[in-house]
This record gives sequence, C-alpha cells and structure tokens, in this order.
Amino acid sequence: MAGAALAKDDRLPTSPFPDGWYFVSGADALRNQTLIERTWLGQEIVAWCDDEGSVCVADAYCPHLGSHLGPKTGGKVRNGRLVCPFHGFEYDATGQCVATPNAPPPRNASLKLFETQVINGLVFGWWSSVGQPPYFRLPPDRRDEDGWTAVGIRTFRLTSHPEHTAENSVDLAHFSYIHGYFDVHQVGSVTVDGAHLRSAFDFKRERSVLGGRLRFDVSVVTNLYGMGYSAVDITEHTIPFRSRFWVLATPLDGTYMDLALANQTQETDRVKRAIMGLGFLPKRTRARLMNYILLEGQVKDVEQDVPIWNRRIFRPRPVLNSEDGKIMLFRRYCSQFYPENENTAGRTRRILASL
Repeated sequence: MAGAALAKDDRLPTSPFPDGWYFVSGADALRNQTLIERTWLGQEIVAWCDDEGSVCVADAYCPHLGSHLGPKTGGKVRNGRLVCPFHGFEYDATGQCVATPNAPPPRNASLKLFETQVINGLVFGWWSSVGQPPYFRLPPDRRDEDGWTAVGIRTFRLTSHPEHTAENSVDLAHFSYIHGYFDVHQVGSVTVDGAHLRSAFDFKRERSVLGGRLRFDVSVVTNLYGMGYSAVDITEHTIPFRSRFWVLATPLDGTYMDLALANQTQETDRVKRAIMGLGFLPKRTRARLMNYILLEGQVKDVEQDVPIWNRRIFRPRPVLNSEDGKIMLFRRYCSQFYPENENTAGRTRRILASL
C-alpha cells in the first residue's frame, strides 16, 4: 500500500507509538507456526511459545553477533527454545541463553523481552518508548467461558494512528452517516477511570442476511484500555444473541499500522426468528455461522472507514458541533499514554520512585 510517512505536524496526534498493550499474534498461530517475526512499534520482534505454552515476545536480534532470529533468516524453535541461525545459541522463554553448540552459554547473553499478556487467546506485548513498566493491565481472559465460539481474526493494513481508530468508540455521529445505523444514542455517561474508558450506546440497523432483510436492535458497551485494545460487548435483542469484538490497533513503523478485528459469539438455546436467526441449525453450528456473519459485517464497516482513516489529519482544536459527543474527553483520555506529556512524565517518576 502506497502512502507518505506520517508527518508529526499533521497526521499524528503526537508520537507514533503511545504507551500501551499491543497485539502481537493469536496464541494458536504461535503454537501452529512455532516462531513468528514482525515489525511492531518500530521494532523487529520475534515471538514463540515453549513446550509448556509460555509465550515469549523479544527483540529479534541475537545479543551474540546480531543475527536476526526470525524464520526468514533461518531461526527456529527446537524443544521449546529459540535457536539462532548464525551460531546456534539457544534461548528459553525467559530470554536467557541456555546453550551453545561449542561452549557454555555466556551468562550475560539474554534477549530484550517485552512483557506479555494472553487475553482470549490473543497475545499482547507492553510498549513504552521511555522504558517504563506497565502501569495498567488488560481485563481478565474470558475466552474459555462455556458456550462461546472460537475467536476469529481479520487484519487490515492502514496508514493511520491508533488514536484515530479508537476514537470510533465515542464518535457516534459517524455510525449514522457512514455505516447507515439509525436511532444511535448514548446510554449513560462516557466514563474514564485511569487507563479504562467505557462508552455504551444503542442503535438499530438493517442488513441483508440469507437473501432477506433483517433489522437488528443492538446494545453496545465498549471498553478501551489504551489505544491498542478495545473490547466491545454486543447484545442483539430481536434474535437474540450476544457477541464480543476486539478492535486491536498496532502501529508498525511510524507509517503503517495493523488493525486486527477479533470476535466470538455465544451459543443460544432458542432464537425468536427461525430463518434469519438460523434457528433451524444446532446451537453450536448456529453460533459459529453467526460469528462468521458478524465478523464479515464488521469487516464491511471497517472497509468504509479505511479510506477516511488513511487520509485523515489530526486537528488539535477541532471545530465541533453539539452532536459530536465526547471527542474532547476522549482526547484527554489519550493524552496520558504519550510519555512526552507532562502528566505522564509525572506519573512515571512516581512509579519509578515506588519500585
């Protein structure tokens, strides 16, 4: 995808890499592929899991003589250890070199690690441009609750910034104008508690499903934890069903970012609409098919947003109207994740002083 580099004065709210937890990979992909490499917040990283399932996300360059450790160079995982393709140094999931082919491993040979969380089968790494430790955590894992489908993932490559994409959580006006929702209205207040922003709204929409038109009556609760993690709980009232979406924005190199959509849907014993609600199918099959339909619908919504995100500039003093919602509250919320801001610097000093 072509695109000019993001210029600090217009495309970016501030730095391209705000503090936060950012998506690395699905845990199943690590188990299936053994070793992955990617560009992630201006870094080259590798990720794998050992035989016990412990996940490691690390800088992609060997501390010995600087070889890239990724599979494209010949890096591999053997017996749960990452093996350097250059001289065969072996690293365990703690990042420590534990063996070399010809000599005892150097004690100070260890990989630079990124702290990880695995939430709903999704692997996240902590990023801070100034090296501060995590000052918030992601919410608990809910993937293995009974009666929910597996998590599906689709990814988009954008020339944008995570603050732009996360702003959808409070920008209710665009849902009507771009996506065709109607009767969109905020439910309760948009609240901020440290790194957690909560926004709830209801809407109605119509979609073509299995050759017919189906009206949805939907309640949404969005929970942001930084700009890289948005968890969206969806309740549809007419079929009915419950679903979860995760919208995961990950800056790559200051120009590009990946936006991953993940979702799962709850099984239901009965539905009110036998045809449109897929009531003729067994509940497990129905939930899986509904999950696919919902993800495809979300993909279509994002495809409508992508051209705007890719060419949007940042207005530090936007000219707003009375229906624009909590845009400025959202901006203030985001400001805490930029280390160059004074309030974050003050918090960093307090964290370091407490260690």
